[in-house]
Amino acid sequence: MFSLQQLDQVALYALAFVLPVTFLFYLNQQKSKSAPVTVPAEDPQQSKKPLKSIMQAPRADLAPPKDDPFTTEQLKEFDGSDPTKPIYVAIKGDIFDVSHKADVYGAGRSYNVFAGKDGSRGLGMSSLKPEDAVADYSTLDEKDAKVLDDWHSFFSKRYNIVGKVSDGPTINK
Repeated sequence: MFSLQQLDQVALYALAFVLPVTFLFYLNQQKSKSAPVTVPAEDPQQSKKPLKSIMQAPRADLAPPKDDPFTTEQLKEFDGSDPTKPIYVAIKGDIFDVSHKADVYGAGRSYNVFAGKDGSRGLGMSSLKPEDAVADYSTLDEKDAKVLDDWHSFFSKRYNIVGKVSDGPTINK
């Protein structure tokens, strides 16, 4: 079998391996409480590829914003249900043409709840509930109002503004 000296060496090597691994595990557990854990790619070549983002990059080819008036009733016509018409989403009264993202805003898609209307309140609340997708965002708290402002900024950098809602709520925020 093993001599006492060999067992001591095995124990020493085991400690030399187990202690650092245990310590790293502990640090990772502490870190994961405040930050997401990242897992390195197994293939070194894979780690050199840029990560694919689901978010669109800002566009440099946007047309100047328009302020053509649309009533809320007129805006309903652009909800993605008619494939011959563009898809519009309004945020804080500004109407954005999101037609090139019909896979997201088109009929039956995840964000269609915002198509053909001003769903500012729902965007601020990060809610996909139809009852939250309304224009009046005056009840949003400071945090949700910031989220709404971030959405407006995001859309402004990626979609053409084609008009303004003429009969929406007047909100001084």
